[in-house]
Amino acid sequence: MIKYRDARYSNDARAYTDCFVTEVTGEFGLADFINAFYTTWLFKLERVIIQVLARRPSTDDDVARLADGVAETFAVWTVEERTPAQVLLCDARGRTRSWLMVEPAGDPAQTSTCLLFGSAVTPVTAGGRTELGMSFRLLLPIHRVYSRLLLNACKAQLLRTRR
Repeated sequence: MIKYRDARYSNDARAYTDCFVTEVTGEFGLADFINAFYTTWLFKLERVIIQVLARRPSTDDDVARLADGVAETFAVWTVEERTPAQVLLCDARGRTRSWLMVEPAGDPAQTSTCLLFGSAVTPVTAGGRTELGMSFRLLLPIHRVYSRLLLNACKAQLLRTRR
């Protein structure tokens, strides 16, 4: 099992890792989470940016294939590892990882699901020093806010689909 919070990236003191969690009423699987996450209005903006800058277009059908486990790639990401409850994606440069996981949450009498979303950034060696880089350090506050916004948009989308 890849349980990201205990995995290789979080054990590397030079890497950056985070994990954001929200709980949503209802029972959702990994495919539901992937579909909702990568098709939110907010992530669709990121997909447009990726299409323009990296020339890697993606569609909602591409997301569905990733969610169903049919595709191993999506936009600039490749599946690094996958279990029935989680997926770890690596970007084309091999520097960043995105991790999504679902697990049952709360009181068993009331069905709810924990959605976990994490990122990892691995350091690079430049000029004899191993570091994350200035651009990453400058963007870190924005990344943290954006990650929370993405997870909240995903939660809202999942709730809308259950109505």
